[in-house]
Amino acid sequence: MGIMKVFSGSEILAEALKQKIETVGVEVVKKDNLQSARMAGLAVELFVDERYYGKISPVLEEFRMSL
Repeated sequence: MGIMKVFSGSEILAEALKQKIETVGVEVVKKDNLQSARMAGLAVELFVDERYYGKISPVLEEFRMSL
């Protein structure tokens, strides 16, 4: 079992994606990285258990296409 990063970006987009992933029954770990935010503008990262990547892949694709 490993953990996989599925998103890096703004707080607003991270929260929207987190909610979409959780609707398919997959737990999301959210990490706020304030130092990274100052340097590169990427304040939030989302992680999921890699075993569920297949389950959330359509959600990720739909989210990316909606941006």
